[in-house]
Amino acid sequence: MNFIKGEILYIDKPHGWTSFDAVKRLRSTLLRRMKIKKLKVGHAGTLDPLATGVMIVCTGRATKLIDTLQAGVKEYVATIALGATTPSFDLETEIDATYPTGHITRELVEDVLKRFTGAIEQVPPAFSACKIGGERAYNMARRGEDVVIRPKLLVIDEIELLEFAPDSITIRVVCSKGTYIRALARDIGEALGSGAHLTALRRTRVGDVSVEDCLDIPRAVELLKTVEIESDDDTEKE
Repeated sequence: MNFIKGEILYIDKPHGWTSFDAVKRLRSTLLRRMKIKKLKVGHAGTLDPLATGVMIVCTGRATKLIDTLQAGVKEYVATIALGATTPSFDLETEIDATYPTGHITRELVEDVLKRFTGAIEQVPPAFSACKIGGERAYNMARRGEDVVIRPKLLVIDEIELLEFAPDSITIRVVCSKGTYIRALARDIGEALGSGAHLTALRRTRVGDVSVEDCLDIPRAVELLKTVEIESDDDTEKE
């Protein structure tokens, strides 16, 4: 493999890791193995720390492909708690309000989910990496500041109800780049006449790459430590 000319790695990001954590671990492993001080490594599409699943990592000149790769259609499996909301729309923050759920039936959920297919407008979460005046929205939100983010147009190709319980649902979502599943959970809760927040999220596909194609971090690190590495005259030494 030639990590300077560029390689593309398919990683199953673990729970609790930021996307940057995963990239940093792989980069540091390569730098030590290759005995160099600098190497471009980036990822195609951020995953929240509480999410797991497909993350495409590019090295060297393959980082030029990141914009193309992250534009691919994405598939997620999400578990959503009904009857309660949080400021971040997931488990990063504590529950701030509760709502009745006795009126929610499987039939109601399936009817509501149909409203979210096709082209829709979605307001991203305040606890997100969206930039407002050059600053990340999550930094402003964590300081308790009011965060106003404009709606964004996106496309949801499919939503399938996988599991239903009185206090939670699990759905499969196929969607375009830029979709916040946390915000979708918020909107589904409101449409159900209740509240909701995301409790688990797994990205199962990005473009043609499925989670079955991915390596977990320990296996990826082991691969980088043992794989044959081609020499390159353009190795980035300082």
